[in-house]
Amino acid sequence: MNKIVDHLEYLYSLERRGIKVGLEHTYQLLDQIGNPQQSFKSIHVAGTNGKGSTCANLASILKNANYTVGLYTSPHLVHFNERIRVNGLPISDDNILKFISQVRPHLEAIKTTFFEATTAMAFWYFREKNVDVAIVETGLGGRLDSTNVLNPIQTIITSIAVDHSEILGKTIDKIAFEKGGIIKNGTPLILANQEPTVKNILQNRAKQKKSSVFTLNNSSIETTANINALTRFHVNGISFCTPLKGYHQGMNAAISVLSINHFDPEISTEAIQKGLSDVSWPGRLQQMDPIKPIYYDVAHNAHGIHTILNMFRSWWSKKPFGVLALKSEKNINLIAPILKDSFSELIVTSLSDVGIIPAETLWKTLKREGIPCTMINDVNIALTTLNENVNNDTPGLIFGSHYIANAIFEFFSFSFDNGVI
Repeated sequence: MNKIVDHLEYLYSLERRGIKVGLEHTYQLLDQIGNPQQSFKSIHVAGTNGKGSTCANLASILKNANYTVGLYTSPHLVHFNERIRVNGLPISDDNILKFISQVRPHLEAIKTTFFEATTAMAFWYFREKNVDVAIVETGLGGRLDSTNVLNPIQTIITSIAVDHSEILGKTIDKIAFEKGGIIKNGTPLILANQEPTVKNILQNRAKQKKSSVFTLNNSSIETTANINALTRFHVNGISFCTPLKGYHQGMNAAISVLSINHFDPEISTEAIQKGLSDVSWPGRLQQMDPIKPIYYDVAHNAHGIHTILNMFRSWWSKKPFGVLALKSEKNINLIAPILKDSFSELIVTSLSDVGIIPAETLWKTLKREGIPCTMINDVNIALTTLNENVNNDTPGLIFGSHYIANAIFEFFSFSFDNGVI
């Protein structure tokens, strides 16, 4: 068997150990490999929605400013290697092999989980590549997330909403408390716009930690009725734009600019704009057909789906044709009201072996919630049906999960990874 396949299968097998909230195992594993997280500066990013896009923005801007930048995000869309990048280039198969070969005895002795092992791999690789700064996205929550072993020079918290409530808590207050766990003593916090309760919780936490808080007081986002237009925004009176679509992406980009201004005030406006212009972040309102308005977005919780549907309402007068697949743990009862009366037709589909809810289960659940939909088990048939029904007036939206990306990209013959993000 191909060595990389063998080693990745071993790494994925660690998922059987589940999700362990707590830092003890991560600290133990990092100690065994010489605590690589202490060898580079880091910016730590938590939030419910927008943290991946924000991380991609930051990494691209800093690369354009001649920093050597590590980027750690999750989950991947097609290849595991996407999770760990230096200056946009994914970690090589050889380096994955090298890491797993070296630490496998420790993974077994410590009973490390998949995400703990992957986090250690990222920090090890960043040390190997001698990065100047690493942009690190939390996996789940913040306080007890494996990435929270970092001592960052800056923390960022993007938009917070209800998600992963089975682990983080069923209320927005509890989720905000968990996300706020990344706030460190004396470390600046860049805080996205939040609802008042969340903002109060995070600001109180920052006050306890003697952490300065910076928010988007002097910023604005321009919305447009043309989906093909750039998203324009202003921070402290300076105009910028991003190729990523939607008001929410303008907010993510604005938070990124605010972060950069505090990280290194010497980075020029031109370098910031070049970095934003260079960002490629697939699966975020990504047009999948060169002519037809068919879009794929990984939005998978109520807040994210609501945001995307609002953008569609501002861009088209007709309701979209939708294809939905959801990962098993998602709160369908929160998502269902947002789906109601939002589609000209909604197809639910599934994909085996990646944790997606069976199409029949999702169909029955949505029917009970009063959401009309059609069940098509085969994702390729679902996508074919969407493709046949979309035209210039009726757009198409594929959404609900990162884990169907590979099937979507193959169907639309999209080559995902040209090497650099």
